Amino acid sequence: MVEAAPQTSHDTELLHAIARGDESALAALYDRYHSILLGLLLRILHSRVEAEDVLQEVFLQIWQRAANFDEARGRAFTWMVTLARSRAIDRLRALQSRQRADDTALRDAPDPVGDASDDAYHAEQREIVRAALAQIPEEQRRALLLAYFEGLTQSEIAARLGQPLGTVKTRMRSGLGKLRDLLGEKMGRGAGLNF
Repeated sequence: MVEAAPQTSHDTELLHAIARGDESALAALYDRYHSILLGLLLRILHSRVEAEDVLQEVFLQIWQRAANFDEARGRAFTWMVTLARSRAIDRLRALQSRQRADDTALRDAPDPVGDASDDAYHAEQREIVRAALAQIPEEQRRALLLAYFEGLTQSEIAARLGQPLGTVKTRMRSGLGKLRDLLGEKMGRGAGLNF
């Protein structure tokens, strides 16, 4: 349950000022409600990083849509809570969708065909690679999985993730570097790691 905030005409006045482009009104509204909204977001997302990111999106949305607030339909606080909750649920769905895609890509990695000793050797190598992939940050892992298991180009990955191309390139480069180090430790240097 979200902490109740007292209704004041001050909140409505702040939203009207924000609609006119008053940055100090946005700062005042942020100071007043950021901790309450962050608490709500944390309860939904269970991640401080995600909650803080969504909180920034919520206040950006308040900045962009303050003129849409209709005091006849409800309180300013209720409107902000509704925005925050909607954003959090959207983020939660996106995170779950990405996790399912990652899990599917890992599970559906093609198995090489060969004799029993080759199969055992390749199964062991796949397990080492999966374990190494699990150790790198999610953003880097997601980009690498999209490239190597779905065959997407870096530009296609940037479009799919809604991120700048430079960010995707950096994440892939960093992810490959970390994988190289992790796999080098587990498989031994010079074990045919050609990234």
